[in-house]
Amino acid sequence: MSDNLSNCGECPDGRVKDASGRCVMPEVTFASFVLSLNTSALYHMGELPHPETGQRLVDRELAKHTIDTLTLLAGKTKGNLDPNENELLTRVLYELKMRFIKLS
Repeated sequence: MSDNLSNCGECPDGRVKDASGRCVMPEVTFASFVLSLNTSALYHMGELPHPETGQRLVDRELAKHTIDTLTLLAGKTKGNLDPNENELLTRVLYELKMRFIKLS
């Protein structure tokens, strides 16, 4: 399968159309990285179903690891984020921590 699918009607999961209409992976931004980790944590807390089976599985250890990764990222980037990035990271961490507490 080609990395850049040309002239596709609808892009496969995870891909978006670029300016020329090719299906490509979306640009990696700080926000997309944080949101990806957020999705991973929610999945491991059983809040999102497996995309193929529809099952909701809970793995507290992996959920905590993902939250810890975001916490590390917040510490390492403190003072280096623009206001929107900082707000996103702060809100995501707060929400995940509250959900994790409810899970426990």
